[in-house]
Amino acid sequence: MKNTINIAFVGLSGRGYGLMDLMLTTMDDIKVTAVCDLYEDRTEKARARVEEVTGVSPFASCDYKEVVAREDVDAVITPSSWTSHVDVCVAAMEAGKYAATEVGGAPSIEDCWLLVRTSEKTGMPCMMLENCCYGREEMMVSRMVHDGLFGELVHCKGAYAHDLRDEICMGRENRHYRIHNFSNRAGDLYPTHALGPIAKMLGINNGNRFVSLVSMQTKSVGLNLWAKEHRGENDDLATRRFAAGDVVTTMIRCAHGETIVLTHDDCLPRPYSRGCLVQGTRGLWSEDKNGIMIEGRNSHDGWDHHSWESMENYFKEYEHPLWNEFMNDGVRGGHGGMDYLVLRAFVEAVKKGEEPPITVYDAAAWMSITTLSEDSCNMGSMPVAVPDFTRGKWIYPKKAPRGKYSLDEVCDEAF
Repeated sequence: MKNTINIAFVGLSGRGYGLMDLMLTTMDDIKVTAVCDLYEDRTEKARARVEEVTGVSPFASCDYKEVVAREDVDAVITPSSWTSHVDVCVAAMEAGKYAATEVGGAPSIEDCWLLVRTSEKTGMPCMMLENCCYGREEMMVSRMVHDGLFGELVHCKGAYAHDLRDEICMGRENRHYRIHNFSNRAGDLYPTHALGPIAKMLGINNGNRFVSLVSMQTKSVGLNLWAKEHRGENDDLATRRFAAGDVVTTMIRCAHGETIVLTHDDCLPRPYSRGCLVQGTRGLWSEDKNGIMIEGRNSHDGWDHHSWESMENYFKEYEHPLWNEFMNDGVRGGHGGMDYLVLRAFVEAVKKGEEPPITVYDAAAWMSITTLSEDSCNMGSMPVAVPDFTRGKWIYPKKAPRGKYSLDEVCDEAF
């Protein structure tokens, strides 16, 4: 086991820079030895920040191939644009490095297969940094699922519902890639925040898999209206025909009969929500209602099985031990602490030389939903088959190594 690992960052816009700074300032067992971005000013800003914090200037380049080839790099974290994730991760694995990709959908099924086959060929893992898998409520509900409180799971829902009209429409000025995807691609462009935790609860790639999906989207008018009101009637975005619909609904069928409904909703005014719902034969949990119903359990006077019960009534008994430890030590990092936990999960896997808790098969399956959703929308909402990226191995469950960051099971002995 390594005491310290050397990390390279490829992609240093707001998200990448923030993750790098979080690791620099909270983790004493990592060194940032290389930084890279297409834009020289971002690369220099990151280089200067590393030097400011550590007193050592890292290697800096605008060419990721130079970064992944370096001997002083053990792992490469890639918070770059969505369509570049696979290229960087493949290059990293081919250079013998652990790879970690930020979330986002794949541009093609070929890319998903390339990611899997490169990992298999090189023996190097690739982890998707899906932070929502480490959310406090998601981890508690996962523990309850493992303990059987929901009975047999039947149906799940999730969403990425987030008013991003300003970020999308200001993409050219801010050098952000969302605008190019919304302009040219239909379907669910960002499925994994909702899908990741659900997939782990349903045992996807470990005894279960996605089989097929159907996707449908509304017309696109929200971005045009925002651009007209904030950029002027003569702005090209006010009349642009965006390929992505304002609201996209995707239904996924799993091998053992479970269904999943995903919603992508970024182009209209609304509060943020991931809209998770987990429903089984003994009860259900709804994130939006902050409520739970478990058949046969009365946690307070007057409650009955036709009413929602507060999640607060369950934290004492079912809090995930990782979050108990995290809160005792002091929650840190963005998105309520999820960013820190998912990065620690990756760091621990690299240090131990183990498979990470989110595998390359998970990454490929979750990322594939974007391009398959695009295909379904473009074909009039026809059903589309989901490839089996494990090539049949899903029928023989193989859980990741046991440990505190495991998402396949709760390992109480690790705490």
